Amino acid sequence: MPSVPVPLTLAGPLAPSLLPELDDSLKEATRALSQGGPILLYDAPDREGETDLVYLAEAVTPRAVRQLRQEAGGLIVVTIPEEVRSSLGLPYMDTLLRSAGKEHPLLPRLVPERFRYDRRSSFGISVNHRAGFTGIPDLDRALTIRALGEMVRDRADEPPKVLQDHFASTFLAPGHVPVLYAAAGGVTERRGHTELSSALARMGRLTPSLVLCEMLSDDGRSLPPSESRAYAAARGLPFVEGHRIVEAWSRWSG
Repeated sequence: MPSVPVPLTLAGPLAPSLLPELDDSLKEATRALSQGGPILLYDAPDREGETDLVYLAEAVTPRAVRQLRQEAGGLIVVTIPEEVRSSLGLPYMDTLLRSAGKEHPLLPRLVPERFRYDRRSSFGISVNHRAGFTGIPDLDRALTIRALGEMVRDRADEPPKVLQDHFASTFLAPGHVPVLYAAAGGVTERRGHTELSSALARMGRLTPSLVLCEMLSDDGRSLPPSESRAYAAARGLPFVEGHRIVEAWSRWSG
């Protein structure tokens, strides 16, 4: 982790000179995110081997949600950092399932010892914003996603009780926006899209709350990296490989 406090406030577009640890592709990606645009993030060929379409959560609009579901096609999720999860006291989904075993013996049996692509899942609870209706239309999901991002941006340092009261008065569960928790050790502990996107945001001095959606192919599989790159190139969007974030984080946090 960095040796100095990491600001969680979105400061707007950043000059390249403020990001000396980042190569040009990562500077371009952080600039795009800071301006409200998406990037494409590929994890690794020996992991999921998937590309996610990524926005800053606080910048998401109904139009962005439509793009995520129509052009990416996977599950639309939002990440929050470990310090916010811990302050809220939110459990991981596998912990919830195991703890429910006394009354519902089937549930712990559904939790694998290890996933095929990782040792654990980053999934937590799912929520809707209380001001929405069903929670699923683009307007409702954008409202929920933005509120999660704004909470991380503006309230991460509040006392736990204050933050919990805000969360309970703003969201309800279950909902239509799954929340993913970045591992406490970040990319040094887990190198999923959750941690990779969070590390990129932190290095760019952006809010570490992102909305992610897997890019899917028309043949029923994940979109191959070559096609993800072509999608990014055709639209002028940054394409980032996970190993570049890991390498930059090693320099930045050292």
